[in-house]
Amino acid sequence: MSALPTVSRAWHLVARPHGWPTPADFALRDIPVTAPAEGRILVRNLHFSVDPYMRGRMNDVKSYVPPFQLDEPMDGGAVGEVIASNAEGFAVGDHVLHGLGWRDYADVPAQHAKKVDASLAPLSAYLGVLGMPGLTAYAGLLEVASFKEGDAVFVSGAAGAVGSQVGQIAKLKGASRVIGSAGSDAKVKTLIEEYGFDAAFNYKDGPVAEQLKQAAPDGIDVYFDNVGGEHLEAAIGRLNVHGRATICGMIAQYNDTEPTPGPRNMAMIIGKRLRLQGMLVSDHAALQPQFVQEVAGWIASGELKYGETFVEGIENGVEAFLGVLRGDNTGKMIVSPTR
Repeated sequence: MSALPTVSRAWHLVARPHGWPTPADFALRDIPVTAPAEGRILVRNLHFSVDPYMRGRMNDVKSYVPPFQLDEPMDGGAVGEVIASNAEGFAVGDHVLHGLGWRDYADVPAQHAKKVDASLAPLSAYLGVLGMPGLTAYAGLLEVASFKEGDAVFVSGAAGAVGSQVGQIAKLKGASRVIGSAGSDAKVKTLIEEYGFDAAFNYKDGPVAEQLKQAAPDGIDVYFDNVGGEHLEAAIGRLNVHGRATICGMIAQYNDTEPTPGPRNMAMIIGKRLRLQGMLVSDHAALQPQFVQEVAGWIASGELKYGETFVEGIENGVEAFLGVLRGDNTGKMIVSPTR
């Protein structure tokens, strides 16, 4: 057996960003690694996740997830290989999903690790299509938005890890029409040609309300919101009576330093009897087994496609995160630390 590592590189937050984060807000530092204590495992991270929600954790505010602490290693979803185990049920060579990303090696309490099957799907899929973003799409569409066959669905941020899956699941479940918005012509092309959206538009090409009206002449029944702002206002305008919106993310305003103006057409919620509901994926853990079984089946049959954008090298982790905020990724952004 080869000797265990004694240090791991880990990204630390060293300053709280004001507005857009900059590389100066982060530092890659060595942290000590020791053999795992009782009930713990040592994991070599093969992939870790960078997600939009992490921007909120960089602010020192009370929220649904604790803020990152200054001068401490950051964390987030990761998948890796057990290289040492002092915990029952975990053996060297097992692959696990856990919450200590942003580093090469992670000393993980065994109760916070979950074994994953590399034969069911590539390991990176457990951070995206079969992981937190995938369950967000599945639960947000089917449970929160009460999707039913025949609904017309509009998804913002539709080329991202969550949005691309929302649109495809809607199609697989019998949507009458699926419309997506994205931030580049290449992404629009991907939505239609790869993911099977009925219509898609580049929100940078003109007012969202006008482009959505053209794409959804008969209105929409469900809006899946990853963006907020102008998109939410446009969706309220196009939602049919008894329409539902899942409010999942508002990436358009994560880096704003001033409060964002709300939609100016909120009065329509009354006349149309709309339901707008916020969602956190953690509320829907009970759906996990059903979700993995159904989505893994769709992946195996080729009915559901997913995109991944890989960034190699832990030293490029912050740049990958900033890329997510800029919209550089198609599908899930994943960092693969190489040692």
